[in-house]
Amino acid sequence: MLSKLTAKNQLTIPKKILAHLPGVRYFEVEFTEGRIVLRPVKVYDADLDTIRDKMKKIGLKQDCVAEAIRWVRSNCEESS
Repeated sequence: MLSKLTAKNQLTIPKKILAHLPGVRYFEVEFTEGRIVLRPVKVYDADLDTIRDKMKKIGLKQDCVAEAIRWVRSNCEESS
């Protein structure tokens, strides 16, 4: 199917394609081997106050979260 790039660098995904992806609003976009690859991504709403309250209840400190993020990022980079 043909899709046209607009002046604002936007593409319209044909309805026939989106029919296979009900409810998807976000895509991970990658350029690989001369192709543009779109992967559907689920995005969850987050209430930061609720998250902070849960962290406080279980005794999780902010530096633990930062450490966990560093750990995940370093492991993701190794597996790429």
